[in-house]
Amino acid sequence: MNRERIDRINELARIAKIRTLSAEEAAERELLRRAYIDEFKANLRSQLETITLEDEQGNLSRLADKRKK
Repeated sequence: MNRERIDRINELARIAKIRTLSAEEAAERELLRRAYIDEFKANLRSQLETITLEDEQGNLSRLADKRKK
């Protein structure tokens, strides 16, 4: 996520502390937050997928996906 979008999220958060956000501002904040969270999860998942574990015999295996499908 680029710096401008993060700055806009923070700006909307500051505004929300001062006054109630308009419907458009609230919708924009939710859209930006969702995009930030989705990107964060994708980056974390990508990092976790590169992790390998080594057992006592020296065998390498990837982390198992524990998510329910």
